[in-house]
Amino acid sequence: TGHKGRYGHEFFRFEIDKYGTLKYANNSNYRRDSIIQKTLQLSPTLINEIQRIIKDSEIMHEDSSKWPHQDENGRLQLEIEMNGQSINIETAKISSLADTLSTEDPEGLRVLYYLIQDFKCLILSIISLHFKIKPIA
Repeated sequence: TGHKGRYGHEFFRFEIDKYGTLKYANNSNYRRDSIIQKTLQLSPTLINEIQRIIKDSEIMHEDSSKWPHQDENGRLQLEIEMNGQSINIETAKISSLADTLSTEDPEGLRVLYYLIQDFKCLILSIISLHFKIKPIA
């Protein structure tokens, strides 16, 4: 998720590959901060939990065709490849749950919003525990 604003291009990104490698990047130019990049290996138990979160969210069954396109506030992109299925979603940045209410598919965007919030919380907790830092989100 990210946007371009008065502090430049700011974003929060993470990627988990099929081998369980987590690559994390957070770029905030606020107060001239530099990009934070970390890589670590996730346990099979944690990989299974992430897959369970994805499955329980039912995001793989959502149709993003009615979701708003990215705008000047930024974009949110989610790509998942899991168990032979894949989705690639790109929509306008969702700052709060209220942003989903005035769309053509508020229920689908609500699913995406909560999934992204769950991922952010989980990933930031893992990074914080593993590296004993406080990442900016």
